[in-house]
Formats: sequence, C-alpha cells, structure tokens
Amino acid sequence: MIKVIYMATPEIAVKTLEELYNNKEIKLIAVVTQPDRPKGRGNKLTPPPVKDFALNHNIECFQTEKISKDIDLIAKLKSLKPDFFVTFAFGQILSQEVLDIPKIATVNLHASLLPKYRGANPIQRCIYNGDTKTGITTMLTVLELDAGDICETQEIDITEDMTDIELKEIIADKSPKLVCSTLKGLFSKTLTPKKQDSKGVTIAQKFVKQDGLINWDNSAINIHNQVRSMLDFPCAYTFFNGKIVKIIQTKLINKKTSGEEGEITCISKEGIEACCKDECILITKVKPESKGVMSAFDFANGLRLKPKMKFGE
Repeated sequence: MIKVIYMATPEIAVKTLEELYNNKEIKLIAVVTQPDRPKGRGNKLTPPPVKDFALNHNIECFQTEKISKDIDLIAKLKSLKPDFFVTFAFGQILSQEVLDIPKIATVNLHASLLPKYRGANPIQRCIYNGDTKTGITTMLTVLELDAGDICETQEIDITEDMTDIELKEIIADKSPKLVCSTLKGLFSKTLTPKKQDSKGVTIAQKFVKQDGLINWDNSAINIHNQVRSMLDFPCAYTFFNGKIVKIIQTKLINKKTSGEEGEITCISKEGIEACCKDECILITKVKPESKGVMSAFDFANGLRLKPKMKFGE
C-alpha cells in the first residue's frame, strides 16, 4: 500500500484528491491545505475546496499559513511516515526539511509541459501567448522552482476559443490518472524520472489587475487571446464613456479594419464589431460596470451604441 499525504488548495485539485482517496493501491493518510480565507461580498471565512472534501470523507486535514515554519505540523507529518507527498496547486513553497520527510519523494502535478511555463500561472499564460498545445507534468519537487526531474507528461490541445476556465477543467479531469500512474511507477521502481532541458525554460508570471486593460492598438488575435486567458482573473476590460466594461467573450472574424483602433464598425445580434490594429474583432458578451454578464447586442441596445463610437475612452 502506497502511503500518501496530499497538499493542495483550490477546486482544480479536488478530483485528484478524490482519486487518491478511492484508489485501492493508495492509502491517503492526510491532507494539508491553506487556511480558510474571506470570500464574497460579506468576506465570510470560507474553507478551501480541498478541505471541504477531506472533512466530508473523514480524512485528517491540517491547515497552515506557512508549512516551512510550522514546527508542530512538521513533527506530525514526520510521525505519519508517508511514502510520498503529492502537491497540486498548494500555494506554498516547501523547505528542504519538509521535502526530506517522505520515504520516497514529493511529487508535484504542474499544469504545463515542463520546462515551459514554470511558475504560478501556466494555464493562463499559454492561452495568452496563443499556444495551441499545453499539458500536465508530474515531477519530483526540489528547492528550485519547478525544476525537478520529470516523471510523466500528457499533452492537451488548446482550441482557438478555449478559455482559461475551460482549460482548468480539462486539467482537473486529466490530472488524477497521471498522478496515480506516477506514484505507482515510482513505488514499484518501474518509472525513471528524467532531467529537464534547461534550454527550454520559460516562467509564467501571475497576472495583475492592470494586465486586463485592452490596448486596441494590438492585433485582433492578441486581444482575443487576452480575453479568453483572463476570464477567471483579472478579466479583460475596456472603457466606454469613462466606465469600465469587462469583455467576457470575443470571436475572430477575419475582417480587415476600416476605422481607428477601438472604433465600432458594426452592431448586430451576433455582437459588436470593433477595430483592432489589423482586423476587427467581434465582441459577443460583456459585463458593464455594476451589472451582470449580458450579450454585446443587448449592451449596445441599452446604450444606443452606433458605428463610429469608440471603446477605450
């Protein structure tokens, strides 16, 4: 029986937790996650999704603000004598003392094809950069960021209109099988990890709110990639009459621009066509300031938009 302690926090990691819990060859002995955080308009303390699953299935669950400094938790984890730690979107850096606890290794599930997109934001960055392929990687965790030896990988195709939220769901679905395959291979010594190619390293930095501001002087495809990569956070946005309008969905229409950047050229039931640097882009869904998500057509009707009006002002 493979003894595992799982370290994770958000929703994307729950299906892997469920598989570890149900797998007959694995004994899930504990879960470690982040503390409860304020959430929503009322700032109500809300437990991480991983904690919810653990408590509902009577799995011992530990929460810590900083595991590398939590002396009591480190002592407890040592006493449990796991074969593996498994980490997936845990959100904390493990010290060497923590990494030395498992009998065999700490295995991390990373949401890219390493060494590309090391760091905290691989899912959004690959879409933002217009990649047509990404994947997931299991790796042995070392102190250097996402630099450990690669265990297994699985490729994932990125379609033209796929959003970060959709890609996150695909990764959540595919990760459990890869994690369990890696654990079994390492435990049985039938899997030999391979070193990463240092020449292919790129870093995926987190987005900040300001990254969502659309520059209409960009190409249509770059703006489309910006919109679909930021649906979860921070959401692409522009201004109209001094108010923020979040752009929720766009489509590429391969139509040459005929006006100034940000200028509206056509309004129809399909949406609002706006000029970019090279081509027009079709805006299909928006979220105006202090309102819910709506079709771009309804937004245009409500404000009586007309061609020649401009976004970005």
